Amino acid sequence: MTELTITEVGMRDGLQMESVFVPTNQKIQIGLGLIDAGLQRIEATSFVSPKAVPQLADATEVISELRGRGATLAALVPNPRGAERALEAGVDELVMFISASETHNRHNVNRSVAESLENIAPMAQAVADSKRSLRAAVSTAFGCPWQGNVSAEEVARVIEGFAAQGVGAVTLGDTTGMATPPIVRHLCAKLAEWFPEVELTLHFHNTRGIGLVNVIAGLEAGITRYESALGGLGGCPFAKGASGNICTEDLVYLAAEMGLETGLDLRRLINLAERMQEILGHELSGQVMKAGPRLPVA
Repeated sequence: MTELTITEVGMRDGLQMESVFVPTNQKIQIGLGLIDAGLQRIEATSFVSPKAVPQLADATEVISELRGRGATLAALVPNPRGAERALEAGVDELVMFISASETHNRHNVNRSVAESLENIAPMAQAVADSKRSLRAAVSTAFGCPWQGNVSAEEVARVIEGFAAQGVGAVTLGDTTGMATPPIVRHLCAKLAEWFPEVELTLHFHNTRGIGLVNVIAGLEAGITRYESALGGLGGCPFAKGASGNICTEDLVYLAAEMGLETGLDLRRLINLAERMQEILGHELSGQVMKAGPRLPVA
């Protein structure tokens, strides 16, 4: 049976979009619940400036309480200071990010792609010295709200920069929900040809309602690693009508119906998504949490 590896990103990519601060103890309880449901990979927070993203100001506390519980804890780091804080907190994996689109990169971090690539060297060295894992994320890999289509060559330029620093794991981000199955198949085929040694993960948003369709296209391209968010949490400030990431419970349900193994407890995930909805005080976009699975789940 084919195995699907899922990284839960709701605690970072999802909660960072929420306007009301979620208390630290509630974040920790959600994280523990995810681990109990079988998640072995969780992007738990981001070590960004608390002024920029106040929702994640408690990154150190969250990591401290979730460490050693059986899951690999990842955190997004935007700069060398963020990497330093993440290492001090005991994060297992650090995630650096750069947009494939020049315009999006400038809007996001106020730098050109070339400047961002120069900025990753000290972070990569610090992580290498610490013996922790390092992952790269390429934002707007499937399209940009300002530029439009993003070429495979533009994505490859960023991956080459990361690879030069010894990064062997790359997440392709559908940051603003512009991916379509033909784009997914084309990009994945090109990158598999150009970077056969790089481990690819796909991160889709459901902005236009075809997030899981893109997952199927990714599976057809041979990709078995995906990122998703509990309840479909998230969004993007640059994506009009963004409805969040693909939903973890929906992805797990799809995988089960396709005969793919995830190792995750769907019933526990549904209960956890319902709990998250209560915490946030608004409806989440996940569908399986509302309708339930097609057949009873043990």
